[in-house]
Amino acid sequence: MIFEVFRQERKGQPFQHAGTVSAPDERFAEIYAREQYGRRQESVALWLVPRDAVRQISEFPDEFEMKYRRVDGYSIKARLREARERAGTLETAPGGALVSDETAQWGARER
Repeated sequence: MIFEVFRQERKGQPFQHAGTVSAPDERFAEIYAREQYGRRQESVALWLVPRDAVRQISEFPDEFEMKYRRVDGYSIKARLREARERAGTLETAPGGALVSDETAQWGARER
């Protein structure tokens, strides 16, 4: 049976994967893990987990489209453009840039 070993170097730090041990049962796995990852006092705590108990999660659906919580975020300009297109208030400026009716009216007032 294969066991995954996680170790904590100092109190308060997160546990990190240290490696694996192969043992016939949990008792021997604990002895092997202590010998390999704890004998030189390089760890203050160990977690021993049977490999079969470890589950991988690889799909993370964005059910609520909360892109503002992501590191890369979202472009507010793209969302505004989409909203203006849906509302039908998007125009093309002389330079080819897209502007809203409000921007075009505001620019006309300045002239």
